[in-house]
Amino acid sequence: MPTLHWIGKEKIIKHHLDVPYRVLEHKYGFTEKGEQKSPTESGNMIIHGDNLEALKSLLPKYEGKVKCIYIDPPYNTGNEGWVYNDNVNHPKIKKWLEKTLNAETEGKEATIGTDDLTRHDKWLCMMYPRLKLLHKLLADDGAIFISIDDNEVANLTLIMDEIFGENNFIGYYNWLKSATPPNLSHKIKKNLEYVLCYSKRVNSNKFVGIKKDSKSDDPLTKPQNSIKELYFPPGTLNIKLDNKIIKKGIYGTAKFPNELLNDLVIKDNKNENLVGFKNRFIWVQEKLIEEIGNNTKMNISSSSLVLSYKKENYNNEVPPNLISLDNGVETTENAGRELLSIFGNKVFDYPKPHSLIQYLINFLCDENSIILDSFSGSGTTAHAVLNLNKQDGGNRKFILIEMEDYAGTITAERVKRVINGYSDKEGTSGSFDFYSLGQPLFNEEENLNEEVEIEKIREYIWFTETRTSIGNKNDIFLGLYNDTGYYFIYEKNELTTLDYKTLAQNVKTKAERYIIYADNCLLPEPFMLLNNIEFKKIPRDITRF
Repeated sequence: MPTLHWIGKEKIIKHHLDVPYRVLEHKYGFTEKGEQKSPTESGNMIIHGDNLEALKSLLPKYEGKVKCIYIDPPYNTGNEGWVYNDNVNHPKIKKWLEKTLNAETEGKEATIGTDDLTRHDKWLCMMYPRLKLLHKLLADDGAIFISIDDNEVANLTLIMDEIFGENNFIGYYNWLKSATPPNLSHKIKKNLEYVLCYSKRVNSNKFVGIKKDSKSDDPLTKPQNSIKELYFPPGTLNIKLDNKIIKKGIYGTAKFPNELLNDLVIKDNKNENLVGFKNRFIWVQEKLIEEIGNNTKMNISSSSLVLSYKKENYNNEVPPNLISLDNGVETTENAGRELLSIFGNKVFDYPKPHSLIQYLINFLCDENSIILDSFSGSGTTAHAVLNLNKQDGGNRKFILIEMEDYAGTITAERVKRVINGYSDKEGTSGSFDFYSLGQPLFNEEENLNEEVEIEKIREYIWFTETRTSIGNKNDIFLGLYNDTGYYFIYEKNELTTLDYKTLAQNVKTKAERYIIYADNCLLPEPFMLLNNIEFKKIPRDITRF
């Protein structure tokens, strides 16, 4: 397998392991009634903070549980401000970072030099640890979708092959982002962007595309297809012509001829006989019979005998790799007008339409899936999730992460307005909780950070042991799970000891097994074995993510 090498890779490849685990600080909850101090417990989250650290903070609760990840990272065009600076102190990284920061573009200082290859090194160092954590969060039957353009699509594919595995590569979807692309080049107008897709594990699950409702038929022929013969059984053609017999011959147009292979007998707007055509059909005979069996309507609407079809249900179609208005997905111009309708003024450059993310989510997510976006921008992913829930009464959850200051004024504000309604749009209803990144759980000496609230530490311990939500944050006894009692004997600024006295004072709930955390243990090993007690030393035996 080809691998990609860049300056700083040897330092960054395990950087995600060194990222501190920070607790999430709840700032407010939001429902249709407005903001509230208490959590909504809705499962919908918006996190303000560095997305690398925020992803790490999600691991205890969400590792392996996110069904769909959509991200729209910086495209690294060379002209944009760069804010994704990791604390990486390797001499090589310092060298290329200094060179990049001092590079000039058109005589002006620039954060990223357009002609300096090190901007690709920097982008890769930014993306790699984030992709490692996203891989951990993704469910085994989940998939990740990444919007990207020509600047980094080749590099991104190589590091995705490395992290997710080349066998899990699904493909490139091509989104028609603009019907009127700008003249930025003398060579090419770019109206497509890529959506790179990988699964977590190789599986046979079928992606399901959703096609918008359309009053018009779809053509049964395409000029680029090979010439084939199709035969329609009696009564399978809907024909908008009077009763008559049409002789075999060439119909259609001079440019797109349609050959009728035998006489067509029309009675009561149906073909009374088996009839064959020769044309550049999109289907073979087997596919035609399958579609007829699925109640797909085969239509002729004029004397030119042009054939078209209309499906009864498009929902079982595997999605094509071209994403456009034909799939109900709008352009970035539509997305800009939508944001203008929400906010009353321009707040974001080149936004994605919520219909794009809604379309991707529907490929694989059920009504209870978790959807994550760690470059959330204007909050489009939450908009898509809320819309889907409104449409089918689902209970999908969104997790958004945004490091910029507009996380509150744009990202969260958009979600609020979508919930309550904006312009002439009815609200979707829903709720979410807004968080910021708090203190790291462990200090530089790898001891528990005593500035962190004890309730947060207990919650973390419980998650590491059970992968469930804690029921009791306010006591040494954390709870009972699978007949195991969990205890966390910890005091700030004091050493705690597990001995007979501590045991008698604190362990009062009967269980088949006991896991007890403390700084030291004085209980004899035979006694612990006899009573199914497992001692875990603080902080040595606390799980790190």
